Amino acid sequence: MSSIVTEQGILHYESIGRGKPLILLHGWINSWDVWRDSMVTLSSQHRLRIYALDFWGFGDSAKSQPNSFQLDSYVDMVHQFMENLGIVRSPIFGHSMGGTVALKYALRYPDRTTKVAVVGSPIVGNSLNFFLKLSGYGWIADLVWRYPFIRDMVMKILLAGDSREVRSMISRDVQRANMQSFFRSIASLRDTDLRQELGALHMPALGIYGRRDNIVSPQNAETFRQVIQSANISLMESSRHFPMIDEPERFIDVIVNFLEDQPQKTENTNEVSQGNDVNNLQVDFAQTLNGSKPHVATNTPLTE
Repeated sequence: MSSIVTEQGILHYESIGRGKPLILLHGWINSWDVWRDSMVTLSSQHRLRIYALDFWGFGDSAKSQPNSFQLDSYVDMVHQFMENLGIVRSPIFGHSMGGTVALKYALRYPDRTTKVAVVGSPIVGNSLNFFLKLSGYGWIADLVWRYPFIRDMVMKILLAGDSREVRSMISRDVQRANMQSFFRSIASLRDTDLRQELGALHMPALGIYGRRDNIVSPQNAETFRQVIQSANISLMESSRHFPMIDEPERFIDVIVNFLEDQPQKTENTNEVSQGNDVNNLQVDFAQTLNGSKPHVATNTPLTE
């Protein structure tokens, strides 16, 4: 367990492997752990030094400064991380909210971003599930936090069609957030619209979306393709919001081909439907990861 000290407090991250850097960003009410299996597989097969960060307000990162729980602050966070570790240039991949942050980082720092990939990420915040958009209002978040059974009920509805692994992961990670990070970050995401800006993005870009995603509309895949000239699209037929868990082997293949500049088939995004299957479930709460003493990493320059 590693961390650096920033003005906003501890920034926790995990890393694995040796080689060129790759930075991974998680989504709302999640943590670096969503990338765990992908990190192990990628680092065992390729010469990569992979870093997975916890956003401020989530996982084991600091939760003391509410003003830092928004997308622009998270762009600053990624930049501070790269500066601290001496990472000159790197691909930046993000899941859900993390992918939107990755796109904003690539727009602000194109000279520091070699490639960008998003997984189930909203280009337009209005494409979020109705419950997520409501969560961005402070009074609703306060109600949810005061009465946890409301939060559990909503999570049960949203994740009803997901695997036990996904449900356990989110059940654990939502408890490691706080009320401020819960609503401020999703409010910032809800109010985002990158359509006008992304035309300026000329680096290699990849969008991975699950056809059955009920959290972020998979119609974002078509938006991604339309606004980014260099876009490659991969639609995961059997995936919901977590393709890295739903279809791990295919997910890794797509990521590796993108990293290695293999030709990607841009798939038809015109016929995309959202998943709506709902099953009964029982949430298993996972144990929260233990904290550890922060350390400041050495500034050994890294570049892709």
